Amino acid sequence: MRITKQILSIVCITALLLCACFPTSAEDLSPAQEMIERMVVSHAAYGGRDAEALEELKAADPDLAGKWEQIMDLWEAPVEVHAELPDDLPDDDTLCLVVLGFQLNPDGTVREELVERLKVALAASQQYPQAFIACTGGGTAADNPDATEAGKMAEWLEENGVDPARILVEDRSLTTAQNAIYTFDILSATCPQVNRIAIISSDYHIATGVLLFGAEAILRDSPVTIVSNAAWQAPSGSLSAMFQAGALIELSGDVETAFEIYYETYDIHELPPLK
Repeated sequence: MRITKQILSIVCITALLLCACFPTSAEDLSPAQEMIERMVVSHAAYGGRDAEALEELKAADPDLAGKWEQIMDLWEAPVEVHAELPDDLPDDDTLCLVVLGFQLNPDGTVREELVERLKVALAASQQYPQAFIACTGGGTAADNPDATEAGKMAEWLEENGVDPARILVEDRSLTTAQNAIYTFDILSATCPQVNRIAIISSDYHIATGVLLFGAEAILRDSPVTIVSNAAWQAPSGSLSAMFQAGALIELSGDVETAFEIYYETYDIHELPPLK
């Protein structure tokens, strides 16, 4: 009997839901973490909220439940993708333009998609000349381990006239969730005045970027808000709701389950095996 791709997808989703509900080892997740994962996987699979999981999370950890209720609100809110930034953002150093990276060529040179994102970032940097620009993305060059997305992005921006003093380089991350985590680390340590972020990426990546940076701000009790975005209109590309669920689980601290979900769906950055 032939098993269709749709059936395999249903089986995969069911297995993920069962894993979130029924832990199997001594190193299993806490009750609060189980409820978080049940909520996000259920939402990605079926588009609705698991009210029972939320109530159990409230009983286990009311403060954490309040944060994840905000994150679910953010996930459900529509995201309008813009070709350029609006003109009414603060024209000072409280604004940071966060440019999301894209996989490099094997030799470490910049791929066309990343160049296009950088062109959008360059225009935004000229529109807001006092804003910081955070280039975020770790090493993904198969034949050049010294090359990083963020490093190459910073080089491109400097070569095109951007003052290097404005550029922040986050070159540790391998996923969009890590983009958010490590960028917030840098901002809180070096640019505490930043309280607004504009996300810059390809159009299909914007909603995920807005979700994850917004979720990370909520989890940190950060005053930073995601105020806008600007995107290159890519000819192709997509990120599924289940991929977003995996990324939210990564933000929550369960990296192993997150990577399992990434591999079961897909990742345009061709993630390396989890070590």
